Amino acid sequence: MNQDQTKAMLLGIAGCKTDFSVVFTGKKSGMVNGLYKPLSHEILIHNKNFENDGQLTYTAIHEYAHHLHCEKGAFVPGARAHTNEFWSIFHDLLEKAEKKGAYTNSFATEPDFVDMTKRIKLLLPENGKLMLEFGRLVVEAETLCRKYFVRFEDYLDRALGVPRTSASAAMKAYTWQVPAELGWDAMKLVAGIKKPETRATAIDAFMAGKSPEAVKALAKTDKPSDDPKFRLDKERERLERTIHTLQERLSLVESELAKLDDE
Repeated sequence: MNQDQTKAMLLGIAGCKTDFSVVFTGKKSGMVNGLYKPLSHEILIHNKNFENDGQLTYTAIHEYAHHLHCEKGAFVPGARAHTNEFWSIFHDLLEKAEKKGAYTNSFATEPDFVDMTKRIKLLLPENGKLMLEFGRLVVEAETLCRKYFVRFEDYLDRALGVPRTSASAAMKAYTWQVPAELGWDAMKLVAGIKKPETRATAIDAFMAGKSPEAVKALAKTDKPSDDPKFRLDKERERLERTIHTLQERLSLVESELAKLDDE
């Protein structure tokens, strides 16, 4: 597959508003398989890294996801590239590519992977059941703490040695009866969602095989704006707050240093 064929393949999976180019570097890199350059809209692919077209296709789709992600808002230098929104876009592209026959999911077609996945997934409900039982017992422990007028947080910290966040998530999962079949990590994510209807949507998404990143993006209450100016304004506000905090901290450090010098 050459550069033009790769670009055509990507556009066949999903269209875009901004033109882009695909460049095969003809090099082998030990650092990355590909790179997206937001300012020039270039997808660079180190094509000497791959043993087959499947690997190349996966990398091309990954970098194309960056292109589509940047299209949703103005590029902000220094901003985190691999956000939940990005992973949601990437995984959605992979699903579309599979349906169109542009990409083969080895996890679903290779017998070794199918067997391994089946064996691992058999453990998830057991893991979930244990955490629901843990949540039930911790709820009882909280009641006991109220009975004896002691701090529940202190009980978690010193008697159980359990992180408060883990205990809280288990309690919520038990209270809301999150399905154990999801496995604990997915249950913890669902338990952190306040709205019942959004929780139900997240559970359905997990049951349908969606990735945790896709579910997080789905459940996010504040959807990212597609307006580039709005995104840049928000980023500027964030940076201004950070600068202000650092300036205050610097002032305190300089003040303490001055006191030490006077001594």
